[in-house]
Amino acid sequence: MIGAIIGDIVGSRFEFNNYRAKDFKLFGPGCDFTDDTILTIATAEAILNGGRYREAYVNWARRYPRPKGAYGASFARWISDPVPYNSFGNGAGMRVSPVGWAFEDEAKILEEARRSAAVSHDHPEGIKGAQAIALGVWILRRSGSKEELLERLGSWYDLSGSVEEIRKTNRFDETCQVTVPQAIVCFLEAESFEDTIRNAVSIGGDSDTIGAMAGALGEAYFGVPSDIKAAARGYLPGDMIGTLDRFEAKYGPTI
Repeated sequence: MIGAIIGDIVGSRFEFNNYRAKDFKLFGPGCDFTDDTILTIATAEAILNGGRYREAYVNWARRYPRPKGAYGASFARWISDPVPYNSFGNGAGMRVSPVGWAFEDEAKILEEARRSAAVSHDHPEGIKGAQAIALGVWILRRSGSKEELLERLGSWYDLSGSVEEIRKTNRFDETCQVTVPQAIVCFLEAESFEDTIRNAVSIGGDSDTIGAMAGALGEAYFGVPSDIKAAARGYLPGDMIGTLDRFEAKYGPTI
């Protein structure tokens, strides 16, 4: 799940100031964690506490309110009245990566991804986006096969475009049906974890969330270099580090 957090932090300063090239410094002024990281940590805590997703999202979002948690308007209202609102926004996909690490059975991965999304993002496309990222993480950490990922998720989304093609025409969009396949393509074309993040930022659009979803896949396939992990951890407060460490100790590669 550190891969999603890194993608969020690196992409944060480009979300509303897109940079359509790959020659940027990974970490620099303007970088910070956003709601993508807050809610990814919340997903990890929910899993550690038996799957209470709604409770974890509300608690962490209230702990880190705006402006630190730059939640979308609908989700910001949800925090006060946590009833599903038929959303297909990419908030369902950006927070789900811990599910891909915590469970071993494919049916369980899909069900837990559905549950994590449905407390807020209960539109079929919102659930599909969460399931796609969680399943992708699961496939990659088990088989290490981009070909299997492409075969499986290529029946869910059109993954035929290239990073270059997306970069030329992309516009800001916060929906799962646009950004989830973009994130998958950014990973599929990448040659390393760092290259995954650079691809994700370079296409513009919703840079932090595309970065988080692509970074989740990149971690599962490539792993994450220790210096990039260390740099990202430096942005996180102690309560997030504690949850991250507990989750990684139980389910994932060590930090």
